[in-house]
Amino acid sequence: MGSTVSRPPAADSARALKHFERLLKFETDCWDVQHAITNKRMDFVLLDVRGEELFANGHIDGAVSLPHPRINADTLREEYPLDTLFVVYCAGPHCNGTEKAAIRLAKLGRPVKKMIGGITGWLDEGFRLVK
Repeated sequence: MGSTVSRPPAADSARALKHFERLLKFETDCWDVQHAITNKRMDFVLLDVRGEELFANGHIDGAVSLPHPRINADTLREEYPLDTLFVVYCAGPHCNGTEKAAIRLAKLGRPVKKMIGGITGWLDEGFRLVK
């Protein structure tokens, strides 16, 4: 009998390829976001969807504060064209604010990706926050 890791067999390579390619349509990571910011290739809006106080205490440079409960057509309409790609982040893997924000954005027909790891991942990678 194999380990609990290998007991359910791995998917065949074709299914694994489709799965992991699909994930990249929904998620990005801290390194990719940081690379885009530092190389002036930020072709997305980075939304910090935590509360305003948490944002004020430290956030990713270039991020916009928009707590997930305040995401609606009115808060987006004037500032962001319909094809704007939003990348959302919150506190970290223990927080579902990114999912709540992504659901709201998707319901509004807006392109959205989640930055996996959130603030926790950002700091774990050695990146800094600004106030």
